[in-house]
Amino acid sequence: MSTNDDQVVISLRKVVADSYALMGQTHLCHWNVRGPSFFSLHQAFEEQYTELFTAIDDIAERVRALGALAPGGLANLAALAGTAELKEDASAAEMVKHLCDLNRNLVADLHTAREQAGDAGDNQTEDLMIARLQVHEKTLWMLDSFLEG
Repeated sequence: MSTNDDQVVISLRKVVADSYALMGQTHLCHWNVRGPSFFSLHQAFEEQYTELFTAIDDIAERVRALGALAPGGLANLAALAGTAELKEDASAAEMVKHLCDLNRNLVADLHTAREQAGDAGDNQTEDLMIARLQVHEKTLWMLDSFLEG
């Protein structure tokens, strides 16, 4: 692997870890959300963590296709992501804000991975990162819109 390929793999491993952390935190919110927005948030969170589960598999398989090993294990993924965890008794608004923060962090990492893939001439990875950016930017729009209410 070239240095550019190594950078792509490092970035993709970070995207896997951040995505896994986001999925776990979104699942936590799904389970524990309360209040007047329960039904809409409970459903939205389920859609988000379900979509993330499939996406993480695609990204981890891309890491493998590039000849590297995908990160795994909860402690390893948590250390790689470096994500603060939400309290189980957080309010609905705190949950949404937390998920906004995690999505913003992931968007930044997706941009980095996309740029590095472009520099390496890795069109498949670049396309995958663009597709993920579209999902997370839309999710941010929806979550931010909830907070405006």
